[in-house]
Amino acid sequence: MDDISKELKSFPVKVDIDVQWGEMDAAGHVSNVIYLRWFEHARVAYLDHLKYPVVMEDADAGLPGVILAKQDCKYLFPVTYPDTITLGIRVNEMQEDRFTMHCRMFSRRHNRLVAIANAVMVTFDYRQRRKAPIPEQLSLGILGLEEQPVIRK
Repeated sequence: MDDISKELKSFPVKVDIDVQWGEMDAAGHVSNVIYLRWFEHARVAYLDHLKYPVVMEDADAGLPGVILAKQDCKYLFPVTYPDTITLGIRVNEMQEDRFTMHCRMFSRRHNRLVAIANAVMVTFDYRQRRKAPIPEQLSLGILGLEEQPVIRK
């Protein structure tokens, strides 16, 4: 088992993304904004894994949507084409109306960590246009998916 695989063991959802030539900028490495796009892709993959609606609430089930409230990204190493980036994502904290997602991005070509990102995701009632409590379906799905404890506040 390589170092990346060992580090990814604590992440219940993993995503591989092939670096595209057009994602590089004038400095000759992948643009910083692309890392955020990769992180978004991993967040969506996590919710897809839970079979939870991603963009708008499910009108039939009356479920709130999930909206990005805050994100950060620590860039550790420049990525260039060609490469494959593997992202591991997990939820490490839940509150009444939000949860925090943690993501690590690894370069397969360089066999190393290239970025660390975090996001606060808020459950949002689009009909009433306000925050909503995390529905039981989502909180139980997260707790069931995570192998490590999720801090509940």
